[in-house]
Amino acid sequence: MEPVDPVDARLLQALGEEPRATVVALAERLGLARNTVQSRLARLESRGVLGAFGRRIDPAALGHPLRAYVTTRVDQRRLEEVTTALARIPEVVEVVGLAGDDDLLVQVVARDADALYTIAGSLLAVAGVERTSTALVMRQLVPFRLDPLLARRANSDDAGNGRG
Repeated sequence: MEPVDPVDARLLQALGEEPRATVVALAERLGLARNTVQSRLARLESRGVLGAFGRRIDPAALGHPLRAYVTTRVDQRRLEEVTTALARIPEVVEVVGLAGDDDLLVQVVARDADALYTIAGSLLAVAGVERTSTALVMRQLVPFRLDPLLARRANSDDAGNGRG
């Protein structure tokens, strides 16, 4: 994915600070034409830069206050089958592929410890899963954030150097 330019970064910052801002309000805030903001937002969406709204919802509000990360080793020949099966488990909120001893990092949410135990069993029951290790999240110390990177990019004079 091609990095956003400083103008797009400023637009994303403004949108992050005021997610319900209208295109007109964003244009005024950034000193850009409304059509420019509209076309940049459309381009950012089509490129997949703007993620799903669901990422901003706290699972605790849905009755799932416990969160855990499950490292998972799988039979590589069954990786696609495993990820498809994991995607069918509602409490699996994210799966990423890893390099190293484990193959997947699976983020799960649960109502309570008993439910987490059941979910962990469901992961192990997936054909192709060889081993799992579950780590319960005790406290979030640094929440997911991109603001520091957006700020750096928005203030970058040379967006193409890979460091801005």
